[in-house]
Amino acid sequence: MTGLIFTIWSGFSQYKIIRLAPKILRGDHSNRDDSGIINHFQALTTALSGTVGLGNISGVALAITLGGPGAIFWMWIIAIFGMSIKLIEVTLSMLYRNIDNPDNPHGGPMWVADIGFKKIFPRYSRLGKIIAVMFSVSIITSSITGGNMFQAWSVADVTYEYFGVEGWMSGLLMSVIVAAVILGGIKRIAKVTAMIVPIMVTLYILAGIYVLVVNFSDIPEMFHLIVVSAFTTSEASGAFIGGSVGTAFMFGTKRAIFSNEAGQGSSPIVHAAVKTNEPAREGIIAGIEPLIDTIVVCTFTALIILSTGIWDRNVDAQFSAPPKIINQGDTWSFSDTLHTNKSGKKGDPVIMHVIADFNKVTGQYIHKVPGKIISKDNSLEIRWNDFRSSQKPKIHSKGYYFDYVGATLTAKAFDAVNIGLGKWLITIASWFFAISTIMAWGYYGEQGLIYLLGEKSVFAYRIIYCSLIFVATLGLIETSVDLDNLSGIGLGIIVYANLPICWIFGYRAINTYKEYIKNERAQ
Repeated sequence: MTGLIFTIWSGFSQYKIIRLAPKILRGDHSNRDDSGIINHFQALTTALSGTVGLGNISGVALAITLGGPGAIFWMWIIAIFGMSIKLIEVTLSMLYRNIDNPDNPHGGPMWVADIGFKKIFPRYSRLGKIIAVMFSVSIITSSITGGNMFQAWSVADVTYEYFGVEGWMSGLLMSVIVAAVILGGIKRIAKVTAMIVPIMVTLYILAGIYVLVVNFSDIPEMFHLIVVSAFTTSEASGAFIGGSVGTAFMFGTKRAIFSNEAGQGSSPIVHAAVKTNEPAREGIIAGIEPLIDTIVVCTFTALIILSTGIWDRNVDAQFSAPPKIINQGDTWSFSDTLHTNKSGKKGDPVIMHVIADFNKVTGQYIHKVPGKIISKDNSLEIRWNDFRSSQKPKIHSKGYYFDYVGATLTAKAFDAVNIGLGKWLITIASWFFAISTIMAWGYYGEQGLIYLLGEKSVFAYRIIYCSLIFVATLGLIETSVDLDNLSGIGLGIIVYANLPICWIFGYRAINTYKEYIKNERAQ
């Protein structure tokens, strides 16, 4: 709703954003004497490093796994409206940034709330302070969960899947790399992301084009499936247990907001460091981010996953004998199952499908029961989790599936076209994307802490932040539901803290933007 209102209020600014952003990025309006420390391109790539990352590789896979193909349609809608939200929130961050030290500016929704209330509503300056503190706490929480631990876990998962590298080893290496960069501050972060992001996005899209060319004849059907599934119930098929219209909308919306960050108030923090004295100019640059992130990169990922059929594949392994179902009061347990698929290894998560009570999430009766491959009596077996149901569950399929979560599912889609492509492309891309995202979000959380506690708190925060990369890879997260919940913790808090700021001061950004467009036409 917020995006729709700002779209109409700004006179459908999406068109102007697409037209003007390239001119600004070329440096047509740059002025060395303006306040700030980084240029427009560095701000865009740093902000994109926080958005174009595992949200595109892992997040899209999660959206399809949990919500079905229709989730992608709602990702598109959120992205289009998100362009206007980005315009507003970044313009506001430029209007109300703290430039007491022009060589070290601070900005973002916390400063908008603080400075904005003092200037426009001085009688309610205390309210502005409360909102600023709420946002600062939420940006720190979101940086730790979705911006850090979600990324680290996904990288460790795909690296373990393909190369057998223990998660803690990946976590340790990531911690060291990120620490080496973020300890240098925003200038070093901006330089690194300006180099990494364009290269990785280009390589990823080129590989995606190859896969789509191979499956070219299926592309029209995939677009049709995406649109139809957004408005109808998706029936269960293979590994996919089905989804309702509400499921597609919920997971599509959640993943889109997580991916392009429109409404989160995160990217305004880095844009506030740009060398410019035209607030709307930077807002226009930020407005292009959802287009690049979701409409282009996420759509590539979605088409790759859907066209290869990896999302609704047949069982990965047949049961040698179905597990016995044992009643334990209000829960049901399952006997261990012999693992017969040679590609599986100890510790791999698996799932089987059962028919039981009505599933309120999908609108059907099929449920996932997670399990894990264990070593037992010199062989590999599967130990299943208990399942709660008022009626005795019935095994739905003749076998079980590997629980390909996030980036691993996307990698398997590439592998379906060319064996080894996903192994190397997604693993390498995941490392680069995740590291750049963790660095960007480290800066966001850092700025929230600076607002709360001042510059002296930064060093301790950076050490703790880098340590949490390692913690996230120690096996505390096991299933796709865990992964979705982890990334959603900070997301839910930060959106509700940021949007009221946009509503209260949005008119200032709209007026500034329209005045800028008027002057642009006059030139």
